[in-house]
Amino acid sequence: MTIKNNSAYFHFEILEKFTAGIILLGTELKSIRKSKVSFNDTFCIVHNSEVFVRNLHIAPYELGTDANHNPLRERKLLLHQKEIRSIEKKIKERGFTIIPLSLFMNNKGFVKMDIAIARGKKEYDKRESLKKKDAQREIRKLLP
Repeated sequence: MTIKNNSAYFHFEILEKFTAGIILLGTELKSIRKSKVSFNDTFCIVHNSEVFVRNLHIAPYELGTDANHNPLRERKLLLHQKEIRSIEKKIKERGFTIIPLSLFMNNKGFVKMDIAIARGKKEYDKRESLKKKDAQREIRKLLP
């Protein structure tokens, strides 16, 4: 089961990818299994040598009681210190940001998040991406 952030590839140029664990509550895990996740306006920050994801909307679990979670709470990502230092160094450069690419469960049942260091695309880059996508679609139509 993989939930992808499709707009990330359209709006950003991906430079480097990392896979991180994510700290979740029980009701969040159940909502993720039902794919009730939205990546709209989601981004990551580095604070005190820790990485957090903000604005990741995980819908409240329908069968959850008063112990249900806050849908937009800040969640900590689990990375090695070496990776965090590398990310911090690159983020200090102008124009770079950390964005989530996908949320998935590995074969041990743990939820992981792919994050990337990215730079925002210019308008003409987005038009170029749309042209390539249309060309690929046309090629697929012509092939049997």
